[in-house]
Amino acid sequence: MAKTETAAAPKTGGIHAPIQPSEDLAKIVGSDRLPRSEVISKVWEYIKKHDLQNPENKREIVADENLKKIFGKDRVTMFEMNKHLAGHMKA
Repeated sequence: MAKTETAAAPKTGGIHAPIQPSEDLAKIVGSDRLPRSEVISKVWEYIKKHDLQNPENKREIVADENLKKIFGKDRVTMFEMNKHLAGHMKA
């Protein structure tokens, strides 16, 4: 079965849409326009690199100074994180 043109087209909408990170978010992911999916991946890399997951509850993120500017508080769950990140991404 041959690929259709729509299947071969690059994904550019939704989570693949490039966004501009805010100044605070850029300190973590860089200032270049990135797809939302890549922003989320880079934030997770940052969290793991700086050992910011609560060791007793890996679903909880303990914010350092950079993440506090994004989250607005000291701790968030992994499920809340995307809501806070959304306020720092512009289409």
